[in-house]
Amino acid sequence: MTTPRVFLVRHGETEWSLSGKHTGLTDIPLTANGEKRVKATGRALVGDDRLIVPHQLAHIYVSPRKRAQRTFELLNLGIADPLPWKVHGEKLPDVPRDCGARVEVTEDIREWDYGDYEGITSPEIRKIRAEQGLKEKWDIWRDGCIGGESPDEITKRLDGLIKEIREKWHAPVIGKPKSENQPHGDVLIVAHGHILRAFALRWTSKSLQDGPAFLLEAGGVGTLR
Repeated sequence: MTTPRVFLVRHGETEWSLSGKHTGLTDIPLTANGEKRVKATGRALVGDDRLIVPHQLAHIYVSPRKRAQRTFELLNLGIADPLPWKVHGEKLPDVPRDCGARVEVTEDIREWDYGDYEGITSPEIRKIRAEQGLKEKWDIWRDGCIGGESPDEITKRLDGLIKEIREKWHAPVIGKPKSENQPHGDVLIVAHGHILRAFALRWTSKSLQDGPAFLLEAGGVGTLR
């Protein structure tokens, strides 16, 4: 019987992810090492006999940020249609894969808007908050970001996307016999660390205040059912 999945892919390493700086709206590229590691991930996890089977993907959501889009390019899924953006680097050789899924760029999966905390590290944020008289240790899952998004705002935009995935891509195939003629319902999301962990919480009907149950390293891949 068919049990469709959602694959979560965090963008590859950047200079700011290396240094621990919060990167929301700032658009910075992957490092050379980040690109190298994402290519390796694609070779290891993408293919007809691998975790992510291109022809079983029903739809692909990608963040508007270039670092996420470049990560998707480097996975090299063999997309049939042109990408909805100009390629951000050297184009990889075409691969003989039959991926008919459409690639959609959506704000629903952009990174958390860090507001006043954009471009600074967690220790710096704690120091700023202490100077502002905010004594309690900062927790983004509870407190959100001053000048940016709150947990409730993140929840609202992710819940809409989850509803769409379940109704549009998963519901038509859940419980159906597996068949070559049967549409596949796997969905791929390429985005960012905090928003993907928040997505996983909401997918499992947990509140953001519960805190994430897993971490995704830069370039990491997770699976939800």
